[in-house]
Amino acid sequence: MAEIVSLNQYRKARRRAKAASDASSNRVRHGRTISEKLFDAAKRDLQTNEQDGKRLERKDTPPDTD
Repeated sequence: MAEIVSLNQYRKARRRAKAASDASSNRVRHGRTISEKLFDAAKRDLQTNEQDGKRLERKDTPPDTD
């Protein structure tokens, strides 16, 4: 015969496992040092500036009207 399983206990165990995996991913994402965060921000700024420098028309200057 099959083993009797309490569905409520199964749901609770599944919820605990999901919470543990979410907590693990949050620790990886938010558990960085200040220097790592600053490095990533500087890298993002550099990439943004490189992309803005390659634009054909800049957004901050209005087009010429003759």
